[in-house]
Amino acid sequence: MDKLTMGSRIREARKKKGLTQEQLAERLDLSVEFISQIERSLKLPSMQVFIKLVEVLQVSADYLLRDSVSTGKLYGENILGRKIERLSPKQRIALEALIDTYIAYLD
Repeated sequence: MDKLTMGSRIREARKKKGLTQEQLAERLDLSVEFISQIERSLKLPSMQVFIKLVEVLQVSADYLLRDSVSTGKLYGENILGRKIERLSPKQRIALEALIDTYIAYLD
């Protein structure tokens, strides 16, 4: 696993969400120092913390691990992508509206 890539992507995702390290630490019930160490690639999160990071930052695990995943194929690029390609333009608009509503509900 590439700690440098993961740390920088966690920092990037945190900033995109408009969160400080303190706010992220609070949401994850971790210390600010530990968040700082993860972002500076000094430590790797446990699987439990990694899952919480993905949820709180609303990013995919693939995004955080991408340079470390040897297959290079994302779930969405395979199964979902093929299904979306078969939709009519009207169905795609409806799907997009459904996804937007779902995302807004999660916020």
